[in-house]
Amino acid sequence: MSTREQQREKVVALLAEHLLDTGLSQTSLRQLASAAGVSDRMLLYYFPDKAAVMTAAIERVAGSLMAALAYLVPEGVTLPPPALLSQLATMTLREDMQPVFRVRVEIVAAARSGEPFATLAATILSGFREWVAARLDLPAGADRAATAVAILAIVDGLALVGICSGTDTAQGAATAIDQLLQG
Repeated sequence: MSTREQQREKVVALLAEHLLDTGLSQTSLRQLASAAGVSDRMLLYYFPDKAAVMTAAIERVAGSLMAALAYLVPEGVTLPPPALLSQLATMTLREDMQPVFRVRVEIVAAARSGEPFATLAATILSGFREWVAARLDLPAGADRAATAVAILAIVDGLALVGICSGTDTAQGAATAIDQLLQG
């Protein structure tokens, strides 16, 4: 890896950390450059434009979500939908994952404003949906895609409740979901 590529990777890591700390509210080119410890011009040396800067940082945040998911339920393991939903709900409400889900919700909200957020939101949703679908233990003929999307809707709803009303309220909702699923 060249020195430029190494420096670019360091910048991306710092930008991802900045996004997790501040969300999308502090994303002017100047704020991003400051967070990365470089000048505006140096940031544009590593990336062609602000959209590329944001894309790289958001992809790094999405990568941290996928790494947490891979640890939660490894490839090749499948679970019944209620068990998988419970695992995902617990992960969503973990303190270390709350910033990741907050950024994810912000990206979805920003998708209405256009690129790069529209493509990033669709890509992240698609990757998360495919991950869930691959880990569902369902009977033959069950609609795997629809079940995966239903689980994502609940998980994203919990993340949104946590953002808007606090972790305690979201935890109460997760407990109620578990109770509903049990009978």
